[in-house]
Amino acid sequence: MKRPSKSDSPQFIVTGGAGFIGSNLVKALNERGHENIIVVDHLNHPAKTRNLERLRFSDYYDKVTFRTMLQEDMIPKVDCLFHIGACSSTLVSDEAYLTDNNYLYSVESCEWAARVGARFVYASSAATYGDGSLGYGDEDDSVTRSLRPLNAYGRSKQMFDLWAMDQGLFDRIAGLKYFNVYGPGEDHKGEMRSMVHKAYGQIASDGVVRLFQSHRPDYRDGEQVRDFVYVADAVAVTLFFWDPPEVSGLYNCGTGRARTWIDLAKALFAAVGKEPKVEFVPMPPQLRSSYQYHTRADMSKLRRAGFVAPFIDTEEGVARYVREYLAAAPGV
Repeated sequence: MKRPSKSDSPQFIVTGGAGFIGSNLVKALNERGHENIIVVDHLNHPAKTRNLERLRFSDYYDKVTFRTMLQEDMIPKVDCLFHIGACSSTLVSDEAYLTDNNYLYSVESCEWAARVGARFVYASSAATYGDGSLGYGDEDDSVTRSLRPLNAYGRSKQMFDLWAMDQGLFDRIAGLKYFNVYGPGEDHKGEMRSMVHKAYGQIASDGVVRLFQSHRPDYRDGEQVRDFVYVADAVAVTLFFWDPPEVSGLYNCGTGRARTWIDLAKALFAAVGKEPKVEFVPMPPQLRSSYQYHTRADMSKLRRAGFVAPFIDTEEGVARYVREYLAAAPGV
């Protein structure tokens, strides 16, 4: 699959480029005038194909083909490899699959980028923070090494963070611990869609948003909190690590604000012009031991590195998502 592209440099690879954050990243590069982009993904859902239809890029490789080409040094040299592709499901328990797909694939991509002198920027995850008992700071390497993710997905992301740290690579590569990202382009993600996407469908079908009950006495129902970050902001942070001067290291990508699920539901009802109606349902037993009750990114390290743009607040981000996408998208 190819699209017409310009011949000017720089040139990029975006793995996961048909997915959620990846397709928005390609779109942002297009808006900057860049079209020399190799998109890598696995087109296993019609919504991924639709994501590609709005983008301009020079070539497309299936993920399996791309990994073989990496190992055989058959990939055209580029200036930057944005490695966003991964299995992001917190419900997958196959450790061997996640080790291969999320860890080894990242190692192969990073080692190739180093061989050809390409910038390497990759997606880590806030899931690496586990239950949050050690905080959500990205400053202290000893804390990063001590983190204990609550699920196999988080462990696979932590494995690569620690590998990069052990290899002494964080003076030349950048990793981003994405918090709860939401926005256009996530239709294919099934149960891993943001609550905004899921709840919009609930409101459309029966006028109610269903949230998990709390199973801890220190949190009332719906008052579990998350750091919700709009995808445009996640992309802006990602591109900051390409823009000169090149800043390296492992960084949080959130907003620095913790909002409750009830806040999110109210923002969504306001965006669709309806009075809030929330019901609380039991959390599935298999999720209770791995559920994060509180997340909030410490953004001070990123701010000191020079990222000064403000983050969209939850109410504005949800309204924008509804107005510009969900209200017009078929089948949502």
